[in-house]
Amino acid sequence: MIRKAVLPVAGFGTRCLPASKAIPKEMITIVDKPVIQYVVEEAVAAGITEIVLVTHSSKGAIENHFDKHFELETTLEAKGKHELLEELRNIVPDTVKIISVRQPEPLGLGHAVLCARPVVGEAPFAVLLPDVLVDGEGLPRNDLAGMVAAFEASGQAQLMVEEVPWERVEKYGIVEPEADVPAPGESLPLAGMVEKPSRDRAPSNLAVIGRYVLPGEIFPLLAETPPGAGGEIQLTDAIEALRARAGVAAYRMQGVTYDCGHQLGYLEAILAFARRHPKYGEGFRALLDRYAGEA
Repeated sequence: MIRKAVLPVAGFGTRCLPASKAIPKEMITIVDKPVIQYVVEEAVAAGITEIVLVTHSSKGAIENHFDKHFELETTLEAKGKHELLEELRNIVPDTVKIISVRQPEPLGLGHAVLCARPVVGEAPFAVLLPDVLVDGEGLPRNDLAGMVAAFEASGQAQLMVEEVPWERVEKYGIVEPEADVPAPGESLPLAGMVEKPSRDRAPSNLAVIGRYVLPGEIFPLLAETPPGAGGEIQLTDAIEALRARAGVAAYRMQGVTYDCGHQLGYLEAILAFARRHPKYGEGFRALLDRYAGEA
């Protein structure tokens, strides 16, 4: 069973400026929780018990969020705010460890994942990019759990993919299925990947969307990967080398994604999560009705 997940959070969040100038982009809130907490909850729901944050010296707020705040908890308890106190104490279950490692230089996603090697070791692991929220509302298990099951059944690395409009394929890494396009919730082998192809060169409209399940064998491949696009060590290059050796599969997701690194994606995530929030959902839906009537 895969128990470890790597979350690369060392980036400066330039797509979120000016909001991310003084606080980490991962700490920007969706309703009442920061984005990073939703991503950690997704991992925990898939059976992950060890979260490895690959971080930067300026991102201390992320580590603090998952740490115990004794003084604040004592104050809440003294004031009888027990419900809020329980929320703070349950940000992560006691069975889940949060571990931080530093990425000393911004040398790319592949390098960020490689920085987690001393903690992960040779075990298989998941990678979750916290820019993207994956909403599994209504599913019997979330998509990350589906990827883990596909990895354990086949032994092949898994890339989560979703259909994107053909006119937008040039914004994504696009996969080339070996044969048929996988159905939602299904995993099938890949013949290759193309990074940001033009529409006429795209082998499909299935885009990689920021979730990976990888074997420990990826680490020596990353260590040997030379800088690629942008002078950075690209995770995609190492995955392509892995595919040539052992095969890689695409898992087609069933849920919904929100790109919280983009302002409109962030606003859409707020709409989706706020409408069904157990405490604020009813009031939020009333606000939507009111403003829709004024439009």
